[in-house]
Amino acid sequence: MIAAFEQHAPGAMVTHVREAVEQGSPDLGFFRLAEKPWSEVQDISIDYAVMEKAENLSAVPFHGSWSDLGSWTAVREQSGLDPDGVATSGEVTAIDCKNSLLRSEHPDLELVGLGLDGIVAIAMPDAVLVADASRTQDVKLAVRSLAAKGARQAESLPIDYRPWGHFETLVLGDRFQVKRIVVKPRASLSLQSHHHRSEHWIVVQGTAKVTIDDKVKLVTENESVYIPLGAIHRMENPGKVDMVLIEVQTGSYLGEDDIIRYEDVYSRGQGAKG
Repeated sequence: MIAAFEQHAPGAMVTHVREAVEQGSPDLGFFRLAEKPWSEVQDISIDYAVMEKAENLSAVPFHGSWSDLGSWTAVREQSGLDPDGVATSGEVTAIDCKNSLLRSEHPDLELVGLGLDGIVAIAMPDAVLVADASRTQDVKLAVRSLAAKGARQAESLPIDYRPWGHFETLVLGDRFQVKRIVVKPRASLSLQSHHHRSEHWIVVQGTAKVTIDDKVKLVTENESVYIPLGAIHRMENPGKVDMVLIEVQTGSYLGEDDIIRYEDVYSRGQGAKG
């Protein structure tokens, strides 16, 4: 693949691709490209950059219907439509709507469309997209706009998966954040500390083995523990079922990159998150 980029997309692009591979590292069952050089790679489809120019390819004819679902309009066309051309998914109510897609991505989000025609409305836990159906190919413009103003929705999903489990951001406010964290059985987070935030952990399911500086304790359901700013700490699940806790962070900066790692069973470096 590097050779193909050198031939068909020389210059800065191939340099960044090569650096991303050379500086990457194994991460559980896959290979993780280095974040910094990869972020410098030109935002262009590999089809345009390489595949359409390559001459050493083979193709097998496909006989059947196909859609790459490259836009919300394509999703609507492949969905079940009512007599008015409306496709719905999730907790949705459509009243006098035509030729539209209404989709709720969370069971607690009720999306109501009234008198819509040619509209795409997607309600997600952390953002809502409302667009003219003819502009759904331009969603990337919305992402760029969010990124330009530093909105976290441009970079991360509401549920963030990690080798040890996952977490969901429930509330993000000024100088505080609330997360629901799920740790898989026998899994553990890295031994870490933070420069800008303190944390409160409340266990709601299972048992947590918590390290705070030189002390180790078990925290069970309906018990809590406080992690002071700067304390070296770790969270582990010693049990056989998922451990679930609510984390309340407070501080001047709450980004996932505010982390110093001391030990990590997944061999993640300082630049990795979570």
